[in-house]
Amino acid sequence: MLRGSGSGPLAGLSFGAKDIYDIAGHKTGFGSPEWLSTHEPAAQTAPAVEMLLAAGAGMAGKTQTDELTFSITGENAHYGTPVNVNAPGRVPGGSSSGSAAAVAGGLVDFALGSDTGGSVRAPASFCGLYGIRPTHGRVPLTGACAMAPSFDVAGWFARDAALLEQVGGVLLQEQPVVSPLPSRWLLAADAFALLTPDVAAALQPALTQVRSRVGEPHPVTVSTEGLAQWFQAFRVLQGAEFHAQHGEWIARTKPRLGPGVRERAAWAAGVTAGDVSGMQAVRDAVRQRMDTLLGDGAVLLLPTVPDIAPLCNTPSAQLDDFRARSMQLLCIAGLAGLPQVNLPLARLNGCPLGLSILGAHGSDVQLLALARRIAG
Repeated sequence: MLRGSGSGPLAGLSFGAKDIYDIAGHKTGFGSPEWLSTHEPAAQTAPAVEMLLAAGAGMAGKTQTDELTFSITGENAHYGTPVNVNAPGRVPGGSSSGSAAAVAGGLVDFALGSDTGGSVRAPASFCGLYGIRPTHGRVPLTGACAMAPSFDVAGWFARDAALLEQVGGVLLQEQPVVSPLPSRWLLAADAFALLTPDVAAALQPALTQVRSRVGEPHPVTVSTEGLAQWFQAFRVLQGAEFHAQHGEWIARTKPRLGPGVRERAAWAAGVTAGDVSGMQAVRDAVRQRMDTLLGDGAVLLLPTVPDIAPLCNTPSAQLDDFRARSMQLLCIAGLAGLPQVNLPLARLNGCPLGLSILGAHGSDVQLLALARRIAG
């Protein structure tokens, strides 16, 4: 337990921090026993954690993460799977699995995670939480284990939109927006087209709630090339950055990587400079497209993930398919460095299902206020 300052906007609240954030005098585990054993205790506490402590919140402890943060399921071969209290028997989502599970279970008021390819947004949807991936670079990630730096962002979870916004006031260091209505309200038609009929039907009441608070969105096609192509660009670029960060450590220490992580790390080691060059051109086009689509203050409505949380111990082939479908939705914000908020407004078969709002660069505070307005 780290005590907060005792005063400030978050006084009296408790939080957990994903085990990628350094705490002075303690080792950072990064979801890996070998990482824990081959690294020294941190000399300084990560600035994002210090900001929350200075605002009065107390840190209850570290929360579990997927191994090397290279997954979106929450199943860690070494440490087990945190319990998803809102979808019993199903995964909590990763890689911010412990942070999401702790908030959903009421163990803390809010929690700090990180999001590279969906590691806040997917767990927020699976666990029925509000969660934000902020604009890339908006919240300091100094003193945190990197996964793929040009995609990595700090993010956080809360059980209600008001607290998510309150925490945002501290981490974003910007005052709340009084009138958050977008200049244009858009619906990602190609993203919704990826859903099965039962998932699309389950999201309809949530869409009705959004329309009643904000108005009727205008359908648009986000990707003229197809979201599957955008995902491939994300996959290659993320893999190359992961290998650049951790390839030497993996080769030297030969860690016993768990299923899925082992295969993805091996695949990442084979990404070539030519692969990266080609996919960087796709990323540049994605950024230009999203700037055009959202540049006048528009906000985009889209599904967070294509289904409810998978069952624990789902066969790897099924998980790979689910991950590929999920990443077609999650890669949009990642490639363009945009902020996105999960709204826990839907349910299917008794399990949470998220809807998201995504905005232009720097619209984080507006999105948080908009989430609060939609929540009512």
